[in-house]
Parts: sequence; C-alpha cells; structure tokens
Amino acid sequence: MHMVNLYYIRQGSGFPLILLHGNGEDSSYFSHQTEAFSARFQTYAIDTRGHGRSPRGKAPFTLIQFAQDLKNFMDEHNIPKAHILGFSDGGNIAMLFAQMYPERVEKLILNGANLDPQGVKPLVQLPIVLGYGLLSFISLFDKGAIPKKELLCLMVTQPHIKPHQLSSLHIPTLVVAGDRDMIKDSHTRLIAESIPDAQLCILPGSHFVAAENPKAFNRAVLEFLEQ
Repeated sequence: MHMVNLYYIRQGSGFPLILLHGNGEDSSYFSHQTEAFSARFQTYAIDTRGHGRSPRGKAPFTLIQFAQDLKNFMDEHNIPKAHILGFSDGGNIAMLFAQMYPERVEKLILNGANLDPQGVKPLVQLPIVLGYGLLSFISLFDKGAIPKKELLCLMVTQPHIKPHQLSSLHIPTLVVAGDRDMIKDSHTRLIAESIPDAQLCILPGSHFVAAENPKAFNRAVLEFLEQ
C-alpha cells in the first residue's frame, strides 16, 4: 500500500461533498465554491498526491493511483458515500473512481473532464506535448525538473477511458463545461451521452468557469445535487 496523508480542508456539515482540483493546482481552486457548498454539505477540498500540501509519496504518479488515494481517504475519514465533484484532471479522477467504486458515489459532477488526451483542443495540447518533451530531456540532467515533467506527463498520456466504459455508470451525473473550454465541445457532449441519463450544462466561460463564473457554476451544481 502506497498511502499518503492527503491535505484537505473540511467545512460545513451534512452529506459529504468531495472537491477534486485540476492538474498542477490545489484545493484553493475551489475558493469560490466552498462557502456556497458548505452551507448545505460537509465539504472536503482535497489536495491530490504531489499537489499543494499533499506529499508525492512513492507510488506511480497516475490518475488511477489518485482514484485509489481517494478511496483510501474516504475509508480513513469514515465516508461510506459522497457526492464527488472533479474539475479537469480531478474530473478524470472522479470518472475513474466512479468506475472502480460506484457504490461510494452518490452523485457525480464532471467539470472540464476528458476521456483521453485527444479530447483537448490541439492549440492547447500542442504546447503541453512540447513542454513535456523538453522537460523529459532537462530532467535527465536536472532532477528539479521531474515534478513538473510528471504533471505534464499526466496531460500527455492520460486518461484512457472508452465511451462504452461509461455506459455502466448508473450514478446521477452532471457534466459541466465552459462554452470556450479547452476541451472540445464534441468531446464534452460525448461524455454526457455515454453516461446513462447524464445532464449536460454549458456555461459562459473558459475551462476555468468555476473560478470565472462562480455564481452560475454554483447554482447549476447545487440545483443538481438537490434534485
């Protein structure tokens, strides 16, 4: 077992709602959400392994490992079941977690998630691929470049989710994206269409719509959770 103690911020009371941030970020990404959400739920904003204040540990730096970390976190904090909201790579972790442990998820919110790297618009993905190549080279000589290389590696090589794998998810799901998201619109719609009865919500904003347009984002999420 490669357990690490994940840093988290817990607020509010009620049914648990877990927030998973994106690549290279930390729990503070949801600073515009925690007040609204913790008024109705016990909210856990977690720093993913190797992000924010959570240690990197020795385990493989993969989205599947991060999903396993989430299960360990829930076990440790006696959370049998929770609503899970994931943004970007956090959404990808949430999707993998829901496939691995469906009985632990009450409702699922996927914001700016993608099934594979091809879901990202080429103009965004190309610099990431080039940066990863460069850092892979630099890290041969400079070990200080490894953490950044690992972060970009996640975006270049993961996840690998097939649309048909989502058809077995019988969990109420809300798929949210910005109308100028870095995830292709067709890809976001494919995710929503692949999950039985999923709801789709496109909001004005970029990939970072939760931070840019928190009122609309929070309203959409709370309405879905309270249905």
